[in-house]
Amino acid sequence: MYLKLIACNVLLREICREVAASPHTFDLYFTEKGEHENCDRLRSIIQREIRSAEESGKPYDAILLGYGLCGNATVGLGSDTFSLVLPRAHDCCTLFLGSKRKFQELFASNPSRPFAAPGYMERGTEPFQTSLSRKFLGLDKSYEEYVALYGEENARYIMETLSSKTAEDQTLVYIAMPGTEHLGWEERCKKEAEEKGKRFIRVEGDTRLIHNLVYGIWDPEEFLLVPRGQKIAPLYDWDQVVISKSQL
Repeated sequence: MYLKLIACNVLLREICREVAASPHTFDLYFTEKGEHENCDRLRSIIQREIRSAEESGKPYDAILLGYGLCGNATVGLGSDTFSLVLPRAHDCCTLFLGSKRKFQELFASNPSRPFAAPGYMERGTEPFQTSLSRKFLGLDKSYEEYVALYGEENARYIMETLSSKTAEDQTLVYIAMPGTEHLGWEERCKKEAEEKGKRFIRVEGDTRLIHNLVYGIWDPEEFLLVPRGQKIAPLYDWDQVVISKSQL
C-alpha cells in the first residue's frame, strides 16, 4: 500500500522505526508537540495536510493519523478522496502504552494523573503531560456547571471526590519505550518526580498499536476507519472512543 501518515512528533522515533521495516510505502508529516495547546489550530493543520494530500494527485490507499482524540483536535477531520485511519485512543498515552485496556488501568481512577515518555520529554519545554481523558469523561466542569446538571448536593459530592483523588494521587507515570533506554530520560524523570515529591512509577511501553497502524493491521476494535466523505466524531467513552459519521 501507498500511505500518507500524519502524526505528532512525540511519536517520531517509534513511527520511523516501524516505517523503516514496514512493507508499505509512506509519505510522512509530523506536527509539533506544542500544537496540542490549541486544539482548533492543530485540527486546522491536520486538515490542511489532508487537503494537500488530496491535491497532490498521489494515489494513496489511505491517510493514517498518529493521534487520539487529543483534546478534540481530530474531531471533524475527514477527506472526500481518501479513507482515514485513526487509533481508538484518547491521546498519545494510549499509543505509548499499546492498548486501551492498559490506559484505562492506569488512568481510570485519576484522569488527571501526569505521565511522561521519551518522545514527549525530548520535545518542547514541558516534560510531562496530563491525560486529556478527564475532559472526555465530563470531569472538567466547574461547581456551577455541576449544580446546573445535578443539583447542589450532588455537585458538592462530585467536587469533593475529584479534589480528594487529585490530592491523594501524587504519582508520575513514566512510560519506558523500547530502544530508548540509552537516552537517559527515565533517570531525569525519576529525579524530577523526587524533587516534586511525587511517587515515580515506571511502566513498560508497547509499540503494538503503532506497529499495527503502520503495517495496516486495522482491527476495528482498535482503529476507526473513516470512509471517504465521512468525518471523525467523538464518543468520549473507554471502549470505542471515536466513530465516523456522514458530513451531510
